[in-house]
Amino acid sequence: MSNLQQSYNAGQTKGQAHEKAEQWTESAKETAHTARDKTANAAQSTKESAQHGQEQASGFIQQTGESVKNMAQGAVDGVKNTLGINEKK
Repeated sequence: MSNLQQSYNAGQTKGQAHEKAEQWTESAKETAHTARDKTANAAQSTKESAQHGQEQASGFIQQTGESVKNMAQGAVDGVKNTLGINEKK
């Protein structure tokens, strides 16, 4: 094989290796972008779920507080009625 042929083959190999490296780099970039997008979407979904859960918990606590308040007032009224000290308004 002549030096000219060897140089040609080496250039071909180098060019193919360079092209393959560019393909791998592009594939890695695409994979990274996809992972970033999926992570961002998951984070947003988690945030929305947490906010929804917080809103539900807040509403539940408020309802429970109202129920406890009403039961306590009923108990106070019952004791007042039993003792005969319930004031009629």
